[in-house]
Amino acid sequence: MEKIRVLLAEDDPNLGKVLTTYLEAKGFDVDLFENGELAFRSFMNSHYDICLLDIMMPVKDGYTLAREIRTHNTKIPLFFITAKNMHQDVLEGFDTGADDYITKPFSMDELLVRVKAVLRRSDPALLGEKQQTSFTIGKYTYDYTRQILSIDGNEQKLTSKEAELLKMLCEKKNDILDRSFALKKIWNDDSYFNARSMDVYITKLRKYLKEDSDIALMNVHGIGFKLVDSK
Repeated sequence: MEKIRVLLAEDDPNLGKVLTTYLEAKGFDVDLFENGELAFRSFMNSHYDICLLDIMMPVKDGYTLAREIRTHNTKIPLFFITAKNMHQDVLEGFDTGADDYITKPFSMDELLVRVKAVLRRSDPALLGEKQQTSFTIGKYTYDYTRQILSIDGNEQKLTSKEAELLKMLCEKKNDILDRSFALKKIWNDDSYFNARSMDVYITKLRKYLKEDSDIALMNVHGIGFKLVDSK
């Protein structure tokens, strides 16, 4: 299996070297850049599987770099590594399309676990893992490959967006699915109009799941949704 390629933008030479050495020891292929401009030039001319971006960098900061990357690739995972930890900084980071965010100081082991989690959500095959395609939701079975939701021999064929949204909810069953994350993964944009569209799909999924009273698809105000299986 080919190594996972990492674009690392970090202006602290010591931390950059430590991160590069650690990730390469864990089997990643890392390209390190000291500012956002150099990182973006390489991004435009190379293939990467994930971008790890510091925020406070010279020439071009991490927020700007992330937005420019997103204009060319809406799917590649973006992961911020930064000393900033104020709530507004976190929100701005996710607003640029970031998939996760870790603040300094942090342990290398935590970074690795969270990077792998982001990669797993993006493309399990990158980690040599098979993507789960069959789910049990109360009395329902859900076949993601066929886009079929079944209960008591009755089948409901889902549209592509319904199928993707239900899969994400199943993967986070009894936990919160972040609204913005889901919008960016399925609609590629978390605009107001796409958010309203997703609400319509949530309503449809609730209707499909109404035959089992132990199942609830809940709104978590201001955050997202939770698929609750009380059995």
